[in-house]
Amino acid sequence: MTVQVRVDGKSLQPEELRKLVDTVGCGSVVSFVGLTRGFEQGSAVEKLEFDAWEEELPGVLHKIALQSITRFGVKCVVIAHRTGSVEPGDTIVCIHVGSKHRKEGFAACSWLISELKNQAPLWKKEIREDGEYWKSGLG
Repeated sequence: MTVQVRVDGKSLQPEELRKLVDTVGCGSVVSFVGLTRGFEQGSAVEKLEFDAWEEELPGVLHKIALQSITRFGVKCVVIAHRTGSVEPGDTIVCIHVGSKHRKEGFAACSWLISELKNQAPLWKKEIREDGEYWKSGLG
């Protein structure tokens, strides 16, 4: 079982992160890539700004990745999140799960994004044409 965690203030490259998945013995890789939407509530989104507790974020991501391995029996998790300013179309979050079977991989990937949103010390401000809005909750 392996875990790879990345936090990046510049960019995420899902294809490059996918190469970090240890696929030996795996029959599937399930991926989730979250992107910045260009419109929200009828207004154009100029960018998102992520504020993070940078010292804690990697540890929280690592912890939930390990929990998913134990809970779902998957082999490998690669999880990465952006910080700073993210423009429409840019990758915000990337999760790749390597598993023996797809069922466990899908379950783990879905659980991981939900837990990231519940636990990760990240806060998001949406900058739109009609103003600036802090989005509620973590993640």
